[in-house]
Amino acid sequence: MKVHETVMSWVTAELQSGRLAIGDHLPSERALAETLHVSRGSLREALRVLEALGTIRTSTGSGPRSGTIVTAAPEQALALALSMQLATRHVDHAHILEGRLLLETWSAEHADVAQGDWAGAEALLARMEDSELPVADFLQLDAEFHVTLSRAAGNPLISTLMDAMRTSIADHTLERAEALPDWAATAARLRSEHRGILERLRADDRAGAAQRLREHIRGYYRETSRSAPAPD
Repeated sequence: MKVHETVMSWVTAELQSGRLAIGDHLPSERALAETLHVSRGSLREALRVLEALGTIRTSTGSGPRSGTIVTAAPEQALALALSMQLATRHVDHAHILEGRLLLETWSAEHADVAQGDWAGAEALLARMEDSELPVADFLQLDAEFHVTLSRAAGNPLISTLMDAMRTSIADHTLERAEALPDWAATAARLRSEHRGILERLRADDRAGAAQRLREHIRGYYRETSRSAPAPD
């Protein structure tokens, strides 16, 4: 077993037993290396792997937020894996489109109006109304809006997968958006469509929300595909 797998197995066992919880500090490097019978150099390399995977966060300095802390950021590892799949062309952006359609329409169809963070979604839309908002910031808020809506379905795995997919294609999405001939018009249309989707969800019209999401996602994909920069 590789050292990072040994460390992961130990952290998993500690979490399952209740001896560790999200937000807790790991033991010092010296203590953990002795516990796991590995060298401190190997342990440091393992901790770097786990940090890249979103399992832990390491901060230098002093205070309660310093040291190595157990985190819960599975979308980080999923986004990294998806980015590699896109880079190697095992997955392309049409596959991402299909995945988004599947996850987001399922979330709408299974949304519980009592569980939705509608105030949070409204706040995101309000921030997107700023006409001076940079494209990158608009897209980030757009991504947060879609993930926020998905949480109403009560399935954290779905929301995590959505977050990971959007993170993995963030650069590509920005490149396509910046190539559009009239971003202001596109942004206005997206805001209107977002409000329509939110309205349907708040009214507990899950089928209507799913249909609007389907049209929204496909429409934007078609629009950005027409203006997409030619591949290298």
